[in-house]
Amino acid sequence: MIQTLRRLALGLVVLAVVTAISGADTMSSVFRPHPAGDVQVVALGDSVTSGTNCNCSAFPQMYGDLLHDRDRTPVTVNNLGVGGMDSTGLLQALDQDDTTQVAISDANVVLLTIGANDFGDHHDDVTSGQCVADCVSDEYEQLTVNLDKILSRIHTLRKNQPTTILMTGYWNVFKDGDVAERQYTASGRVASNQLTLRTNAAINAAAAADDATYVDIYTPFEHSSNITSLLAPDGDHPNTAGHQLIANVLLAATPNPLPKPPHQGG
Repeated sequence: MIQTLRRLALGLVVLAVVTAISGADTMSSVFRPHPAGDVQVVALGDSVTSGTNCNCSAFPQMYGDLLHDRDRTPVTVNNLGVGGMDSTGLLQALDQDDTTQVAISDANVVLLTIGANDFGDHHDDVTSGQCVADCVSDEYEQLTVNLDKILSRIHTLRKNQPTTILMTGYWNVFKDGDVAERQYTASGRVASNQLTLRTNAAINAAAAADDATYVDIYTPFEHSSNITSLLAPDGDHPNTAGHQLIANVLLAATPNPLPKPPHQGG
């Protein structure tokens, strides 16, 4: 009986040790310590951020490379862009997804591109020229509310540490260039452009009301000599040149020097 109890006790000790080791491995894979001085970039957003139809590294990684070259410091980029993501979906991820929460808590630079998909249900109405401003009023109002909540949630996850938040607008919330010329009516192209400007205004206002920076993507795209040369064949997403342009504009908007990175003593 005594031997049996001893064997049982020993088994429990071994089980506890294995569990502790396993738990430590799990925690280390989620909560990764970063060397002091490293820059951690997290990119949040939709298919533009994720690099859909680009077959390239997408602008977040390009931006990280440029930032590394500028500051001569290690830069890690975590691209969490998801095709089809809208502002409501991103807010839910910030509230419920552990991976997203941990990534933001670690990141002292946040790239945010969100809002175009909020109007996806009205694509045909807008691009055919049949949509008046009121047809997207509910979605626009929800976007403005969500943007404020998204920024607030980011600050909460960062525990109000110094954080550089760069919020991009859009060159177009729908298609552009030669593809839009072929597929949309003239009035539809005007309506799409007006909705884009309105969306960018909402993003700009949210950034201005917060400790964030609005990054104008509309001007460098629309004022280029040939916007089609910046777009993938679908006319809806940037190609390699378009992503590089976004990265360049983001770098120009990045403070130099950056606020003190997380996990740095001092």
